[in-house]
Amino acid sequence: MLRFLARRLIVALLVVATVMTLAFILTRLSGDLAVSIAGPSATQADVDAVRKAYGLDRPLLIQFFDWAGRAVTGDLGESYFFKTRVATLIGERMPVTLTLGLTGLVIALAVSLPLGILAAVRENTAFDRIVQVVALLGQAMPSFWLGLLLMILFGLKLGWLPISGTDSWESYIMPGVVLAFSAIPALTRLTRAGMIQAMGSDYIRTARAKGLSRASILLKHALRNAAIPVVAIAAVQLGFMLGGSIVIEQVFALHGVGFLAWESIAKNDFPVVQSVVLVLAAIYVLLTMLADLMNAVLDPRLRGA
Repeated sequence: MLRFLARRLIVALLVVATVMTLAFILTRLSGDLAVSIAGPSATQADVDAVRKAYGLDRPLLIQFFDWAGRAVTGDLGESYFFKTRVATLIGERMPVTLTLGLTGLVIALAVSLPLGILAAVRENTAFDRIVQVVALLGQAMPSFWLGLLLMILFGLKLGWLPISGTDSWESYIMPGVVLAFSAIPALTRLTRAGMIQAMGSDYIRTARAKGLSRASILLKHALRNAAIPVVAIAAVQLGFMLGGSIVIEQVFALHGVGFLAWESIAKNDFPVVQSVVLVLAAIYVLLTMLADLMNAVLDPRLRGA
């Protein structure tokens, strides 16, 4: 188990280092940061002063190692626009994004697991085909379009839910549903496929021969094995939700990390942009590691992989 953890940790560190490098390079390829910070009306003297004040006159390699070294210790620098520490900005906005992502994941699992199980039990029936069609439509539907439809129907027409802000838990329902809608198709299909495969296994036939109840066979035996790939995909989907929340947070005016990233891109606040990318990537890698650990607990054969 320790070797399994060590291998996963090494891979995780390499991924984070790669993302850190790419985030730094891509912000530099977008143009001269000193010109962007100084503004279009700045003189050459102003641009030179900005370049020196922010250390942009140093070689790129030195700038990268300086930023990376401070980032490892939790110092993500200072925002050019907000004039405050980047770590403080992200820390203030992160609860909104985490709450939104977890809400979406809970809704997605609450819908996809029962649908996947029922579709597997009723394989090749009308219900099974309807579930597959709905999953296909859900994957093809743009999230911002669904968000606008929900806002018009439940926010403006019916007045049941708030269409923006984070004043109450109800504010997370519609954006959570939109995020969940993008994850439900993959989770449903994977649950269905896993359950179908498990139901045809020898240990399920043995359980039936022992006279176990249908519910016990489905939930205690078949679902445990079918859930192994679902756990991994659920962690990946949560990472996608956190990283892709920039669109949903913009639509519903939720001031989370995604909204912060959009603001920073619009204002050329590159320390915030590259730090948001780094933090979300680190969270994604952490979620993937946790999924690997949970899979190893559910299936001991994976510990030697």
